[in-house]
Amino acid sequence: MATTSKVNGTAGSGIPENVPPVSCPLADEPTEIASNISFHAKYSPHFSPFKFEPEQAYFSTAESVRDRLIQQWNETYLHYHKTDPKQTYYLSMEYLQGRALTNAIGNLEIQGAYADALNKLGHDLEEIVEQEKDAALGNGGLGRLASCFLDSMATLNLPAWGYGLRYRYGLFKQRITKDGQEELAEDWLEKFSPWEIVRHDVTFPIRFFGHVEVHPSGSRKWVGGELVQALAYDVPIPGYKTKNTNSLRLWEAKACAEDFNLFQFNDGQYESAGQLHSRAQQICAVLYPGDATESGKLLRLKQQFFLCSASLQDIIFRFKERKDGKGSWQWSDFPSKVAVQLNDTHPTLAIPELMRLLMDEEGLGWDEAWDVTTRTVAYTNHTVLPEALEKWSQAVMWKLLPRHMEIIEEIDKRFMAVVHTSRTDLESKLPSMRILDNNPQKPVVRMANLCVVSSHTVNGVAQLHSDILKSELFADYVSIWPKKFQNKTNGITPRRWLRFCSPELSSIITKWLKTDQWVTNLDLLAGLCKFADNEDLQNEWASAKMANKQRLAQYIFRVTGESIDPNSLFDIQVKRIHEYKRQLLNILGVIYRYKKLKGMSPEERRKTTPRTVMIGGKAFATYTNAKRIVKLVNDVGDVVNTDPEVNDYLKVVFVPNYNVSAAEMLIPGSELSQHISTAGMEASGTSNMKFALNGCLIIGTLDGANVEIREEIGEDNFFLFGATADEVPQLRKDRENGLFKPDPRFEEAKQYVRSGAFGSYDYNPLLDSLEGNSGYGRGDYFLVGHDFPSYMDAQARVDEAYKDRKRWLKMSIMSTAGSGKFSSDRTIAQYAKEIWNIEECRVP
Repeated sequence: MATTSKVNGTAGSGIPENVPPVSCPLADEPTEIASNISFHAKYSPHFSPFKFEPEQAYFSTAESVRDRLIQQWNETYLHYHKTDPKQTYYLSMEYLQGRALTNAIGNLEIQGAYADALNKLGHDLEEIVEQEKDAALGNGGLGRLASCFLDSMATLNLPAWGYGLRYRYGLFKQRITKDGQEELAEDWLEKFSPWEIVRHDVTFPIRFFGHVEVHPSGSRKWVGGELVQALAYDVPIPGYKTKNTNSLRLWEAKACAEDFNLFQFNDGQYESAGQLHSRAQQICAVLYPGDATESGKLLRLKQQFFLCSASLQDIIFRFKERKDGKGSWQWSDFPSKVAVQLNDTHPTLAIPELMRLLMDEEGLGWDEAWDVTTRTVAYTNHTVLPEALEKWSQAVMWKLLPRHMEIIEEIDKRFMAVVHTSRTDLESKLPSMRILDNNPQKPVVRMANLCVVSSHTVNGVAQLHSDILKSELFADYVSIWPKKFQNKTNGITPRRWLRFCSPELSSIITKWLKTDQWVTNLDLLAGLCKFADNEDLQNEWASAKMANKQRLAQYIFRVTGESIDPNSLFDIQVKRIHEYKRQLLNILGVIYRYKKLKGMSPEERRKTTPRTVMIGGKAFATYTNAKRIVKLVNDVGDVVNTDPEVNDYLKVVFVPNYNVSAAEMLIPGSELSQHISTAGMEASGTSNMKFALNGCLIIGTLDGANVEIREEIGEDNFFLFGATADEVPQLRKDRENGLFKPDPRFEEAKQYVRSGAFGSYDYNPLLDSLEGNSGYGRGDYFLVGHDFPSYMDAQARVDEAYKDRKRWLKMSIMSTAGSGKFSSDRTIAQYAKEIWNIEECRVP
């Protein structure tokens, strides 16, 4: 592998002399591709000349791939413009794209050609891919779902775009120190991203603050305040084996040169001279800025409005542009050309903003604007957790968005009038159903209620979750609009989550199914069922799994310095750190296992199933208990991994800075994964689908999509434990009434932590959340104590099953074979048909 500046005796440029720098933007032969990469290195330089080390090679390679994408992109844009189909616009505060290079060359089917081309340039594709930093545009499952959806939209040739924000510093980069988690700014844009194209001609004004002027005609106009510009950056989204290349449009906030006060600057008032510039930069600096302060709340609201306003102005502009010169049209045509999907409540302000644009800018009356808006917008709910259902202070809203508050008040008033006239039986429920909560202590706007009242369709993201929405959270609305509520079980893209991240397993699947069509028709995986007992398949399966485990062991050594044994059972839980996801249950189980191993004789230990437990995920910067859990996992690892009596049988590793690229290592190498949230609290989960697809067995509760995964892969192939969603409320009541009897194993595990076995850090505040029967932060709200005994019993069943290699391999094959339902292609096809009413628009 060449990393020096002289390769094959060239004169210092680092690029071999036999590879001339020639522009071949659509090349698919390795020799021409190598020339095109060389051309970009020389004529689109970002570094000093004569350097062609892996980093320079990555940027030139990305630009070469981008040439091909731009050609397809332009053809797609033109085709949509000419055929003018109904188009979906997906609004999301988060996208977790992962690396673009492997995905792009995979979807374009030019992996081999690029590998050969890079070899000619003295580089290795695997090494070049590693140079790419993950785009820091998301945090957890919400953002990754949005990215899987974009991949499926393009692959299904659907006219659909994503809209998001271009966060410079992301959520944070996680570093683990002796004190636990430390947050650093993400550096993905420290140099630049080769995948984005700035569109200098696509800018829209975004207003904050100000006041509403009432004209003599009665029309209203929002004026004054502060104006910033939204500038578009486009990222290409290629489909798999198709020309269609859609866009993810990300907005950046900017101020203009005329907003810079030169007089103040020359007078030495540097800060105030560039005040608007610095305020504009704050908008897209960080994902989910801390909102404990008034200024933090304002900034979050600014972000949400900025996304909604820029996106809707763009959508309206494009709608008019496509109508231009095509005869007369009416605004009532808008919903037959535009579908807007709100990914959770963060983009709720799209509703009043669309109303404002239609009424104040386009001159529509209320009734017509309301008709257009309610036929255009649909809402996906992602949570039943009360703290995640956004409620914004009315005072903050009036200050930042006075016109929108007028519109929201009017929507609320009209909704209540409808209930008063047509549903008198619901009048007693109105205080909780209405959009404005006018509680004098804390008047708020309930964003989920605004979404439900204003959308034509509301969907949950797994069958259990949608059932809970209909029977509990939104039950009263269901009685008014029974047809408004649907389920759309989430899915994942089989390209990134199997085809590209586990090439060995993919080849085996293709070989046994005698087709690679499963990559776009995942139901074909069911064809593996009939071979599940076949010894040849089992042996091939085991060797592919071992290759992935070895690759993962190398990765773990690289990022943590810890050596792990690929012959042990790889047991993984990776997801955001949250008390409802119950990483605490996992680590307390590990602590009990460690204590038992310590008490065994060497002979007894040799009979146990050796395990490597890996836990990873980010804890929100201000979420104290989540950060304590991160510290506890690390402290337990420090003790267990250095204990010579036990560390051949148990290792505990915290995987730092969990992101998409880490997941692409962890998931293929995993054999058991933990999806152990308190039943009824995880809307769906999507990592459970990724693990199952990769032949990893699940230990889990009947929560979210676990319910459907277990149905699809077979109950015998799923390690089930814990209370069910309908039992949880009663169990909480019993706890409050002092009826809970803890399992001695649970008490023992907690006591072991309190004994100081894992260091001197005071874990009492964390353990106290599991104690007592009621009170804030007490009473074990997430039922860790209740589910502990059945969790430990399920883990014992895992140990037994793993000892029977044939049985375990069969279960693993059945897990993959049953994963067909969980393709995001299926999910998106259902959204397209049942919510958006859009159709394939294939580029010829």
